[in-house]
Amino acid sequence: MTAVVPRVLPAASTARFRRPSGRIVAWVAEHTLLAVLLVLFVAPIVFVLLTSLMTVNQTLTASIWPNPFTLQNYLDAFAKVPLARWFANSAIYAVLATLFMLLSSIPAAYALARLRFRGANLIFLAVVVAMLLPPQITAVPIYVMWAKLGFTGTLLPLILPNLLGDAFSIFLLRQFFLTIPREYSDAARMDGASEWGVLTRVILPMARPGIAAAGLFMFFNSWNDYYGPLLYTSENEQWWPVSYGLATFRGSHSTNWGLTMAITMLVMVPVVLIFFFAQRVFVEGITLTGVKG
Repeated sequence: MTAVVPRVLPAASTARFRRPSGRIVAWVAEHTLLAVLLVLFVAPIVFVLLTSLMTVNQTLTASIWPNPFTLQNYLDAFAKVPLARWFANSAIYAVLATLFMLLSSIPAAYALARLRFRGANLIFLAVVVAMLLPPQITAVPIYVMWAKLGFTGTLLPLILPNLLGDAFSIFLLRQFFLTIPREYSDAARMDGASEWGVLTRVILPMARPGIAAAGLFMFFNSWNDYYGPLLYTSENEQWWPVSYGLATFRGSHSTNWGLTMAITMLVMVPVVLIFFFAQRVFVEGITLTGVKG
């Protein structure tokens, strides 16, 4: 009986099975889900961009590709609506709200994370409850208070409450402060630093990613806020931010989709640029925020 010797293919023959096309297929198979999610995320943005480059008549057709391309909608965006004033109001709202939130929430978060005092756990529970409480529940009494103070019709009712802290920001910053080893604080106290000195000289420099993440969350939330401006600034057009101004413009120019999409793209630009330049520190702040209690 003759033994069967397996045939060994030469190296030149086996190399054919490792062609670049095979690696590409394997890569696509491994990243199919990510590719699908990418398409689902990018497709609406591409649709808005293409629509903003169409003429008025073409936006009412089934055509997806602009023919011809036109930038007139972007020129009309500044000519037909007070877009510059809307941007200025949104910038005032977002910047001041973020600044006031950081000034008030950082000390509160530090106290809940580092100081031991009676009722700390109860206060932290109240912060969590306030974070989960829908704003519509307290909208009526708070609106009556601002109306009696004469602040309705301005951005003050949206900016000033941040001087009292933001529940989500306090929670996020507290969790980040808990990840910083206590040895650094103890060493600073041994050197004679007060609690304020420990916070400003030790904790804040080490907590920059967490502070940046909380600040970006507040900035994006304020920039995109529609409910607050609808409640407090709808009666005074001089204080409309871009979120409410765009919604009002869309309601009165529902057939001019090209101009509406052009304004939408312009509103998205500041948020995209800020996130692009702060992406590294933002992601670092989110990933380093623990869940220690």
